[in-house]
Amino acid sequence: MNGSPFKRKREQETHESNQMVFGIRAIIEAIKSGKEIENLFLQRGLTGGIILELRSLLKDQEIGFQLVPVEKLNRLTTKNHQGAVAFISPISYDKIENIIPLIYEKGEVPLILVLDGITDVRNFGAIARTAECAGVHAIIVPAKGSAQINPDAIKTSAGALYKIPVCRHDSLLKTAKFLQESGLQLVACTEKTNDYLYQPDYTVPTAIIMGSEETGISTDLIRISDHLAKIPMYGEIESLNVSVSAGVLLYEAVRQKLAAK
Repeated sequence: MNGSPFKRKREQETHESNQMVFGIRAIIEAIKSGKEIENLFLQRGLTGGIILELRSLLKDQEIGFQLVPVEKLNRLTTKNHQGAVAFISPISYDKIENIIPLIYEKGEVPLILVLDGITDVRNFGAIARTAECAGVHAIIVPAKGSAQINPDAIKTSAGALYKIPVCRHDSLLKTAKFLQESGLQLVACTEKTNDYLYQPDYTVPTAIIMGSEETGISTDLIRISDHLAKIPMYGEIESLNVSVSAGVLLYEAVRQKLAAK
């Protein structure tokens, strides 16, 4: 059995407008042509020279993938997938190491947004929309454990994901340390502090870190952050939606920059 029709429909809808590529050779050629892979599913237990060629290419290009049972692939497509199905990202990813020097060269003060474990597609799109409006130079996400950038995310962002660079990195901790070495302060939005979001100086080079509503920011990122900042809460509900929280912090940065002019 291929699972319930309801589950199959949900999985198909998730990718319905993303370009699907299936077949090992087709995926190899897509990667070699420079296509950005959003998701890649490989059947468990595949052997042979061509799968070894694909695995080697994935390692060289630092592309993540998931090993799944064949039933998962059959739910994604009824075509002859040969044990491999990929979805092409609607955007091209950047490297923050390339972006930071360009910001400084333009004489601008970097404002970067780091999203640690934001998995809800619509929250991600809403955050990207606010970030673009607030003048954020780039958004950084982890290679694994982040919302898929699919048509829903693009739509919710009102097209902002086509305008603002998105950087995908294997280790947010290493990337955060690179930001610090590049002169940026790290401001982590967390309830695990007595300091409010108004205390940091956002007119200097800054990276704001937002975490998921379920688990928050990882302990390692909190540990190395220069400032911890929380949003004052007076109601009975303990937290804001993460996209709203991101907007509050980003527009405090905007307010400070306008006041400093």
